Amino acid sequence: MFIAENLAQIIKNINNAANKANNTGKKISDNIKLLAVTKNHDALAVREAIAAGVIAIGENRIQEAIEKAQILDIEVEWQLIGHLQTNKVGHAVSLFNMIQSVDSERLAIQIDRAAGKIAKRQDILLQVNVANEDTKFGISAKEVMSLGRFISNLEHVRLCGLMTVAPFYENNELARPIFREMYQLFMKLRDANLVNTNVEWLSMGMTNDYTVAIEEGSNLVRIGTGIFGERLY
Repeated sequence: MFIAENLAQIIKNINNAANKANNTGKKISDNIKLLAVTKNHDALAVREAIAAGVIAIGENRIQEAIEKAQILDIEVEWQLIGHLQTNKVGHAVSLFNMIQSVDSERLAIQIDRAAGKIAKRQDILLQVNVANEDTKFGISAKEVMSLGRFISNLEHVRLCGLMTVAPFYENNELARPIFREMYQLFMKLRDANLVNTNVEWLSMGMTNDYTVAIEEGSNLVRIGTGIFGERLY
């Protein structure tokens, strides 16, 4: 039952970090969502996590999510956190409650069309490569508002916030400026009050840096190894 034990410790850490965030005046840390990232972990491990209290699952690959969802047959929230190719948009819209990795007008249009076919309003986040890493997907910080305005005009897509993948640092304190800049971008987008949007989620922080991310304003953290242990490749 190490998954349940890991989960209990993570929740304690989240609450402690949220208290610090509140003490520094952050406005969005009251209700932090934990996304259990199940990449390369089997359905049995996912079932155990759900039994321990997990209510939202994050997957990097669409096919892996489809297979697990069919095996589990459990009512749970699914979120796509991996890069989405346009030829797989239909599958993604059919399964995922949230798509966190939107990074272009073209992809947003494809999602809008696919969602329209099944009479769905697809919740999305914009993926921001705030550190400008060549190896990462995502738009630049300066593109956030323009893409946000574009998406606000789409009928079947609802913009719900921002996501980033910070660089990996052995010392997680080094990620703090990245998270701080993301929080400022998030607040700018939220305060713009764009039509047809519901900007409430700032997705940042993973196993190695989620406490720092929460202290800097994250309210949606993506944790895999911390819950399930090392991935099985």
